[in-house]
Amino acid sequence: MGDNGFFVGWGTLTLINAGLAQAKNRSGLNWFLLSIILGPVATFLLVIMEKK
Repeated sequence: MGDNGFFVGWGTLTLINAGLAQAKNRSGLNWFLLSIILGPVATFLLVIMEKK
């Protein structure tokens, strides 16, 4: 179970980032894919970026 929680959390974060990106008029798919690699760093970037 230990590793499964990590993957579920990371997967949830990618979906949240995709929604946040779309709310800022950015590509949800691109940010979803970027979030798979960067995770919380992508969230931080989305939060500090201006709306497009």
